[in-house]
Amino acid sequence: MNRIFNPKLLTLLKSGLSRKQVSNDILAGIVVGIVALPLAIAFAVASGVSPEKGLITAVVAGFLISFLGGSRVQIGGPTGAFIIIVYGIVEQYGINGLLISTVLAGVILVIFGLLKLGVLLKYFPHPLIVGFTSGIALVIFSTQVKDALGLEIDHLPSEFIEKWTVYFTHLHSIDFAAVAITIITILITVYSKKLTSKIPGSFISILLITALVQILKLPVSTIETFFGDIPNTIQFVTPKIELASIHQYFAPALTIALLGGIESLLSAVVSDGMIGGKHRSNTELIAQGIANIVTPFFGGIPATGAIARTATNVKNGGRTPISGIVHALTLLLIMLFLGKWAKLIPMSCLAGILIVVAYNMSEWRSFKAILKGSFFDIIVLLSTFFLTVLVDLTVAIQVGVVLSAILFMKRMSDLSEKRINNIVDTDIIEDYSDLPKEIMIYEISGPLFFASARRYSEVLEEIGLRSKVLIIRMRHVSFVDQTGIHNLKDTLKLLRNKGIVVILSGVNEEVMSDFTKNGISDILMKLHISDSFEKSLELALSELKEISA
Repeated sequence: MNRIFNPKLLTLLKSGLSRKQVSNDILAGIVVGIVALPLAIAFAVASGVSPEKGLITAVVAGFLISFLGGSRVQIGGPTGAFIIIVYGIVEQYGINGLLISTVLAGVILVIFGLLKLGVLLKYFPHPLIVGFTSGIALVIFSTQVKDALGLEIDHLPSEFIEKWTVYFTHLHSIDFAAVAITIITILITVYSKKLTSKIPGSFISILLITALVQILKLPVSTIETFFGDIPNTIQFVTPKIELASIHQYFAPALTIALLGGIESLLSAVVSDGMIGGKHRSNTELIAQGIANIVTPFFGGIPATGAIARTATNVKNGGRTPISGIVHALTLLLIMLFLGKWAKLIPMSCLAGILIVVAYNMSEWRSFKAILKGSFFDIIVLLSTFFLTVLVDLTVAIQVGVVLSAILFMKRMSDLSEKRINNIVDTDIIEDYSDLPKEIMIYEISGPLFFASARRYSEVLEEIGLRSKVLIIRMRHVSFVDQTGIHNLKDTLKLLRNKGIVVILSGVNEEVMSDFTKNGISDILMKLHISDSFEKSLELALSELKEISA
C-alpha cells in the first residue's frame, strides 16, 4: 500500500528541507495564490455556478492535492477544461447532481490509483488529447461571447450552433463599454508580462478594470449583478443522494475522472521536465480522488492539476508541496477578508481573461501539425474535436478512445500483413543455406495477436504443407493473445494430422508461459519448443533422418 500511495510531502519532510527552500516555496505560493484568484472566479462563473465555489475549490482541493499528491510542484484547483462539463451537469442535474458526480469521480480516481492505472492514463493518444483540448477551448470562447459583447440575452442555449444563432440574432444589443473592457483586459493580460513577470496580467487587469468601472460608474454587468454578494465563509454541505437514481451520475462522473486524471498527470509530466523531477502517478491520482471526494462537501466543484498555475509555481521558485499549500492558504485569506470586493468585478473583464485562457488552451500549433501527419491521426483529431464542440465531451472521449484503439489495430494489422508478405519461405542466414529442401524455416516478425493471427496461420499452413519439418522462428514475438494461441493451435493440429514435424524456435519466457498454460506443448507428440535457433536446426535434421529412415 505504501508503494501505491506515498505523498511527496512526507518523503521531502523526512529527508529534510532547507530554510531557503521553504522561504522560496512560501513566496512562490503567495504569487500562485494571486494568479489563481481571478481564474478560480472566472472558471466558476463560466461553469454556471457562483464565484465562491471556484474559490472554495482552489482552497480545499488545492490544499489536499499538494498535501497528499505525488508531485513536488503540482497546483490543484478548478480548470478551464471542466467548464463545459460542469456547465452541462448543472444544466441537466442541478448543483446537487454536480456534487454527487464530483464525489463519484473522486472515488473512480482513487480506484484508478489503487489499481495502478496512473501509467496507462498517460498513454492516451496525442491527437485525442489535442482534439478535445482544442474543442474545449473553442467551447469556452463561445460561452464568453455574451459577456464579452455585453449582449442582452435572457437564456443562452448550451448547444454550440444554437448558441451562435442566438448571438447573431442579438448583435443589435452590443454594449460597446463591455467590448472596450474585454479588449483592454485581453491586452493587459497578454502584454503586462513585458513590464513585470512577477504579477500576473489577469490580476492586474482585474484590479485596474474594476477600479476604472467604479470610478467612471460605467453601466456594465458585474458579478454582483448575477450572483449578489460573495460569501466570505466556507460551510459544510451534504449532497442529497438517492440510491435509486445514482446510476445516472456515473457517465458524467467517469468523464470528470478521466479528464481530471489525464490533465493532472500531463501537468505533473510537464512540471517534471521543468524541475528534473519524477512524480508518483498513482499517488497523484489517489490525491486527486480524495480532493474531489472532500471538496463537494464544502460546496466546491471538480478539481485537477492546473498546468498554467503549476508552471507559474515552478518559475517563481516553488520546489516542494509547501508552495501549493501556501497557495491554498493565500486564497483562503483573500476570500475571508477581501471577498466582498470581488463582487465588483465586471463580467466582461472575466470574459476577457477566459478568452486568453481559451487561446492558450487551443494548442492550434499542435492541431495544425497533426493535420499534416498521418490519415489515422487526423481522423482521431477531427472526430474528437467536432464531437467535443457539437455533441458532448463524454461522447468525444469515449468515441476518441475506441476510435484510436480501432485505428491502432488496423495499423498493426496492416503492418503485420506487410511483414508477412515480405518474408520469404526460407528466411535463413547464409550459414544454413545448405539445409535439405524438406526443412522449411519461417519467421513470425512481431506480436502474434488477433490482428495478425489469421494471416500468419494461413502462411504457416501453406509453407508447412510443402515441407516435412517446419521451424517457426519466434525470437521477435514479444507477446501472444488468445486469438493468436487459438489460431496457432489449429494450425499445429492440422500439420500434425499431415505428419509434419513443427519446431518452435527462440520462444521467450513470457510467451513460453502462455503456451504452457494453454496446452500448446501437448498438441503434438513431435512438437518441440526451443530457446535457440541452433538447437532447432539440430533437432530438425535429427527429425528428418528419423522420418526418412
